[in-house]
Amino acid sequence: MNPRPHVAFSPYVTYQRQEWARLRDDTPMPLTEAELDSLSSLTERVSSEEVVDIYLPLSRLLNLYVEAAQALHGSTARFLRKSDGKMPFIIGLAGSVAVGKSTTARVLKALLSRWPSHPRVELLPTDGFLFPNAMLESRGIMQRKGFPESYDLTRLLNFLADVKSGKERVEAPVYSHLVYDVLPDQPLVIERPDIVIVEGLNVLQPAKLPKDGEAIPFVSDFFDFSVYIDAADDLIESWYVERFLRLRQTAFRDPASYFHRYAVLTEEEAIATGLALWRSINLVNLRENILPTRQRADLILRKGDDHAVETVALRKL
Repeated sequence: MNPRPHVAFSPYVTYQRQEWARLRDDTPMPLTEAELDSLSSLTERVSSEEVVDIYLPLSRLLNLYVEAAQALHGSTARFLRKSDGKMPFIIGLAGSVAVGKSTTARVLKALLSRWPSHPRVELLPTDGFLFPNAMLESRGIMQRKGFPESYDLTRLLNFLADVKSGKERVEAPVYSHLVYDVLPDQPLVIERPDIVIVEGLNVLQPAKLPKDGEAIPFVSDFFDFSVYIDAADDLIESWYVERFLRLRQTAFRDPASYFHRYAVLTEEEAIATGLALWRSINLVNLRENILPTRQRADLILRKGDDHAVETVALRKL
């Protein structure tokens, strides 16, 4: 094995929390406390301080990117003498289970939709592109649900190609965390959005390059900007177990829940079960597939205790 080369260069500029917060400039805070409550998750309460310090500067930056992309697309269409419609700006959002991707995605959607130049913002969780449980069972990979091979990559790539081409109406499959499966005949309909936020575990995963030189697109090829939510393994583990305990007291109590059997566990049993699930499945996926894609992101949000972002690393232009 050749040793990894040491290169004294980083493609990122890293900002401490307060440095990044100052980049908000005069961007107004548009979200009320009631809206923040609705955007929060079981284990992560979105605070106004977090929005002001982290997400308002990010929404301001993304607004600049979107407006620049819109202007470039318009100029190119005029140069080519084409009357193409608007091309959606696609943001990829990656990171581990329980790190807070869904919460970040909801906050960004709420903030970005307040900018007048791109009010139509859609959120697409890639869970809907998981193969149905029956297919995962038949392939013997039910225990690898969430790993790259458990996704219908062809369907996801075709969906993104349709969105990026400006197609009038595009449908995506929907996933239910209650029944732990894809819902048939209940699509998410996306109609000519300005921005689409694509959130998932493996959205920055590269494909294997073909030896014959034929193009095989990566999911990230369709992204105009990408974000990775990062945190130490032990913190994510604690958040995963905390979420498992909360679900045991809430969603798992529903008889329709796939995990209804966990509702009767004692707290000690639930902690042991949550840790086992994390360490045998989700931590393995994080280390093998998700974490290696971190450096492919345009921006990395590094979290500390209480889900508070401590540093922001932005890729240099």
